[in-house]
Amino acid sequence: MTEEDRTNPPNYVAGEEPSSALAYLDPHYWNERFAHEEHYEWFKDYSHFRHLIKQNIKPNSSVLELGCGNSQLSEEIYKEGATNITCIDLSSVAVEKMKSRLLSNGGYKEIKVMEADMLDLPFSDESFDVVIEKGTMDVLFVDSGDPWNPRPATVKKVMEMLRGIHRVLKPDGIFISITFGQPHFRRPLFNAREFTWSIDFETFGDGFHYFFYILKKGQRSNDSEGSLEETAEKPTISLFQDEMEDEDYIFRTNIDDLDD
Repeated sequence: MTEEDRTNPPNYVAGEEPSSALAYLDPHYWNERFAHEEHYEWFKDYSHFRHLIKQNIKPNSSVLELGCGNSQLSEEIYKEGATNITCIDLSSVAVEKMKSRLLSNGGYKEIKVMEADMLDLPFSDESFDVVIEKGTMDVLFVDSGDPWNPRPATVKKVMEMLRGIHRVLKPDGIFISITFGQPHFRRPLFNAREFTWSIDFETFGDGFHYFFYILKKGQRSNDSEGSLEETAEKPTISLFQDEMEDEDYIFRTNIDDLDD
């Protein structure tokens, strides 16, 4: 990967996947993409993990979705009975198009959509019962370098995101992260000493398993595994998987980056 690739990620071309995962770090790419694309679901559609959502999101839950893009996740959660939903995205194009979609479809008047940065959440402390993200955190890792020793800039952004989530969750709130990130990569970050949440996960999907993390605030045990600085052992990881659907494979371990 060249320095030119890092500073000039490709723009969106309708119907084509970007030539580099670095495109996902470019706000202009997302604005262009959302301007042309009506709907896309990262990491399977709702039907594949509905049972896990129903176990963790109750009808009276206040829900914050990070990086809503043009996903239909909020509508699906709404149909389950949780109508107090706020969706945010950094792309003004995505926000306006989602507002228009919800209005035209009707029945989703309570869903609030706003332009906001997940690294600087504009909400008061302890505002939500549930914070959920689906593939949004994975964007921060596309230029992380060695997955066992991610670049400091990547770790800084991820920790900013997690601190904001922990802050806006109510004392017994739940953070749900739907991701490709395997436990031996995510646990050291989730398990930083400043966080009080417990960490559990389920898997879903065929061939390649996607991960559904459930972090419950205020329920951390004293014997939780080590944080990023304390984790040294590197378990075996398979870099290649059989299932290569749509763009999702780009969010797996970036093989090219390992050669930098």
